[in-house]
Amino acid sequence: MNDDNLAALAARIDRTNELLTRMLAEVAKTPSTHAIFVDAGYLYAAAGRLVAGTEDRRAFDLDAEGLIEALIDRARTIFADSRLLRVYWYDGARRRIHTAEQQTVAELPDVKVRLGNLNANNQQKGVDSLIRSDLESLARHRAISDAALLGGDEDLVSAVEAAQGYGARVHLWGIEAPEGRNQAEPLLWEVDSQRVLDLDFFKPYVSRRTSAAFETSVNRPGREDVRFVGAQIAAKWLAARGRESVGELLPGHPYLPGSVDQDLLVEAEGLLQYSLRGQADLRRALRDGFWEHLQKQY
Repeated sequence: MNDDNLAALAARIDRTNELLTRMLAEVAKTPSTHAIFVDAGYLYAAAGRLVAGTEDRRAFDLDAEGLIEALIDRARTIFADSRLLRVYWYDGARRRIHTAEQQTVAELPDVKVRLGNLNANNQQKGVDSLIRSDLESLARHRAISDAALLGGDEDLVSAVEAAQGYGARVHLWGIEAPEGRNQAEPLLWEVDSQRVLDLDFFKPYVSRRTSAAFETSVNRPGREDVRFVGAQIAAKWLAARGRESVGELLPGHPYLPGSVDQDLLVEAEGLLQYSLRGQADLRRALRDGFWEHLQKQY
């Protein structure tokens, strides 16, 4: 290579380095961005139980506007050098039609309401997949660098993993539990950081209604009761599918395939007449009872 060619190559290298330097300088000036993801089912159940002593939404009022502002303020202190993209509020509604309360939340600035379905047993369907879709999409397009996730369901693990796979950091926010935990351990293991919001944080925004119709809350079942129900469902499952189906589940122990786990949850809630959403300790007891019965029969 002659001197002219070397000079031309050196000039191109210098130009490339100059462009890279300018690009990195622009990136350095671009503020980080965070978003807040709220599983409203978990929020209502855990905050209602903490402050009002019940998970029944009809038994207490929640000042969603004030609470969202408080969450935004908390995020502002944690992500001091970051700007808020928006708050994503995930809830269930029959035929995905906004209730009056959900419409009020949707009209708030910087808030996006995303609705899953609500079945006949008032159980949310499709919320976890909406959270995963949004988390993954925002992380993939570099729209956020940090995600504050207020939730507790084990099904959110895949959403966390998807966002982290694109470089976003996921910070799990929980709600203080009067006893035990209300967030799944596998979810706690996967996130980048954990914080718990306590009773004092929620007291200004949750108040129990005085109507006599709601003075008596549903009794929370014990772990052994839930474990027994898990064993009952396992016996029914085994009778319907046969022993060979057990062999397909065993390699995944202690985890169940998503469809089996969801069917187990729905049937158990029907038998118990009690929602296990946001009840990580009871859901673990349910799975334990299910597995113990199957393993005894295999």
